[in-house]
Amino acid sequence: MNLSDLDRGITGCRACPRLVAWREEVARTKRAAFADWTYWGRPVPGFGPADAPLLIIGLAPAAHGANRTGRMFTGDRSGDVLYEALYDVGLASQPTAVSADDGLELYGVRITSPVRCAPPANKPTPEERDTCRSWLVDELTLLRPTLKAAIVLGGFGWQAALPAFAAAGWAVPRPRPVFGHGVRVPLDGLDLFGCFHVSQRNTFTGKLTPAMLRDVLRTAAGAAGLPAAR
Repeated sequence: MNLSDLDRGITGCRACPRLVAWREEVARTKRAAFADWTYWGRPVPGFGPADAPLLIIGLAPAAHGANRTGRMFTGDRSGDVLYEALYDVGLASQPTAVSADDGLELYGVRITSPVRCAPPANKPTPEERDTCRSWLVDELTLLRPTLKAAIVLGGFGWQAALPAFAAAGWAVPRPRPVFGHGVRVPLDGLDLFGCFHVSQRNTFTGKLTPAMLRDVLRTAAGAAGLPAAR
């Protein structure tokens, strides 16, 4: 199996009835501003090169963001913040992400999430998180030959990512490291970083500023051996 095979498997998943019903209802009813869109309405695979040394792990697709566009962090305000920062530090070809065919390229970075379907109120249940974990485990396993660093956005993602790294063969310390912005945890050959999520709640209140996000991206890019030049 390669990443293309994995991505095809992810997009066909129907394992969580509540999430399937929600993502498809949102795709049918749409938001007025996107009435002319054909929504993706399926699980969202990872985005970025298959040999990426740096991985960014989010939470779950947004109902009218990736659930609409079919690409991670594309078409919503969280993505606006993330992709602008990636561009600012030289890890993306452009500062905006509006659709899956907008020409955006990532340089040495792949973006994924522990939950692949848009959840109601942006809150997947622990059971849904755990059901979806096998996809992230498989993705980590396939990325392992080149993966040198990973950034986890938010505490929920952190809780989901650590068991996935362990299942994919990395030695995760016990007790498990506590999430925090700027936390750096070595996992035999991989540096794991914590970063506040790029949610509107965090960015509008200043809990996460563009400078804070760029600092984490630059540090993680350096750990991954990537030239974050800007």
